[in-house]
Amino acid sequence: MAQSVLGSLTLCYQLLWNRRRELAGIRLLAYEDGEQADGGHLLRTLTEMWTAESPTLLVAPRSPRLLAGMLEHADGESPMIEVPVDWLDPHELRESAQAARERGAVLIAASGPGRRRPDFPGRSSPRTMELQVDDAAAALQAVLRAREIDPRQPGQRIAAQAQLAASPIEPDQIVVGAASMALVEHALDQRSAWAVAGWPIEDVLHRNKGQPLPPTRRAVVRTMQALESEQTLDELELQFGQEPALAYRLLLHLNSAGLGLRRRISSLRHGVMMLGYRTLDTWLAEQLPHTSDDRNLLPANTTMVLRAHLTSQLMEAGVEEELRREVYLCGLFAQLDLVMDEPMRVSVSRVSLPDRVVEAILRGSGAYASVLQVAQALGQDNPAVVRATRARFDMGAEEINRSLLRTLAFAIT
Repeated sequence: MAQSVLGSLTLCYQLLWNRRRELAGIRLLAYEDGEQADGGHLLRTLTEMWTAESPTLLVAPRSPRLLAGMLEHADGESPMIEVPVDWLDPHELRESAQAARERGAVLIAASGPGRRRPDFPGRSSPRTMELQVDDAAAALQAVLRAREIDPRQPGQRIAAQAQLAASPIEPDQIVVGAASMALVEHALDQRSAWAVAGWPIEDVLHRNKGQPLPPTRRAVVRTMQALESEQTLDELELQFGQEPALAYRLLLHLNSAGLGLRRRISSLRHGVMMLGYRTLDTWLAEQLPHTSDDRNLLPANTTMVLRAHLTSQLMEAGVEEELRREVYLCGLFAQLDLVMDEPMRVSVSRVSLPDRVVEAILRGSGAYASVLQVAQALGQDNPAVVRATRARFDMGAEEINRSLLRTLAFAIT
């Protein structure tokens, strides 16, 4: 496996979410840095790093040259490849796509709304649709018109369905650019989209009526089950760190005056050790009445947890485990102001976080600022931001991309 291919690319990622609000896959966007990137090499690298337990992978090469190299080597063992239909006009690229399909490769068409190519040499469903401003407006207008119709009136249900069908979003699409929960719910719940790329976290959290985000019942029950089965300390620390709201509540409790601990607790692991399994189980049972069953929180929490894993993975090899745990908290609490619905400085002042974590999330400085900001940049489809961030901190594309792929390959919910 050549080491150079990941050093000549800028990679970004988007998580794909289905109607059940479960992780349907990952969309990996690959941008060339110059013209040295070998598409075949990239395909082999991804195939080697992915396992049977890894999420479904959709690779979106962002240049015709990179796409051509991938199509030349793609087969039934390769990840899915996104193919913009506008790039198929050159006869050679169309022939390459057809040959890849005959070898068993799964190709996903990418186009604007309503644009169909019956002779596209790949799967027609799902297909990727990039929502433009006009498309989003048209979709929301369809929703509003449908809401104006009372479906309880005779014959009006069909009329409401007809209004929704006027939306540019079609069933079984992968919808990119749904920037609000109204669009996400329309795409997934009303138009039966295969998935949406990304999740409007801020919109989800702002729906919580100005209150701090509660932990989900799912997370609390899973953690209680881990305690009951006497999981290892590492596993329990992982369970408490599966949602920022649950992790933050535990740190608040650990450092509360009523608990009366002599030392401030700044890590989940230390907190689990200090309280013990039985006390933790009692505390979790007390949290159950205050949990949420909102399924829309699952993608939001998973996105924040994956960023925490990525932030930790970006640290240099050989860093001691205690520091790596700090870096994980840094990534997990990067949007703590949204989770708690208050200024970040207020949230971090309530708990005893390590100084390096506070510096990174509050002031964007210190030892962890580089890995946190790179992790945040990778989650945007903006290669210029990724390149500028890695240049600012003198971090190489090779190490960043390899850390990203390791994290994504083991992403589970």
